[in-house]
Amino acid sequence: MYKKYFKRIMDAVIGLLVLLFLWPVIMVAALAIVIEDPGPVLFRQERLGKDGKVYKMLKLRSMKVNSEHTGTGVYSGKNDPRVTKVGKILRATSVDELVQAVHLVSGKMALIGPRPPLTYHPWPIEEYTPEQLRMFDVRPDITGWAQVHGRKGVEWHKRIEMNCWYAEHVSFLLDVKIFF
Repeated sequence: MYKKYFKRIMDAVIGLLVLLFLWPVIMVAALAIVIEDPGPVLFRQERLGKDGKVYKMLKLRSMKVNSEHTGTGVYSGKNDPRVTKVGKILRATSVDELVQAVHLVSGKMALIGPRPPLTYHPWPIEEYTPEQLRMFDVRPDITGWAQVHGRKGVEWHKRIEMNCWYAEHVSFLLDVKIFF
């Protein structure tokens, strides 16, 4: 009951509340982005969502325009020169993630679940094992079990293992634990 209905309703309500109350923060961040590095405010990137379906995830742009085509194009470390000064602040405070509330409302994402991987990294969906594909049984998240256990410091195989564990053990109490 929780996994099928209540979690979805809760995500939509939280998404609406974030958009309703934090839109001034989003607007100030958007203005700061454009002042420092003119260009689009939003960054769109294809990610793998529920059932392995591709969707375009939104974030406030924290890197210079077209940075995904320079460097590794995948992972930005602590001192990545592609990240703007404003972007460093947005990332440190997770303000860059606030626009994902739109995905909570639309049902493309959940507040708690596995982080949505890129379509090509760590590997294409065709290369996931049947066991690893279980992480796509739930909607991807804004935060989740793997994030509270090391975030990007956790090696991909272990991160996916934690995501699969979460997908099998979704519950209200587990989500509350992760949230806090």
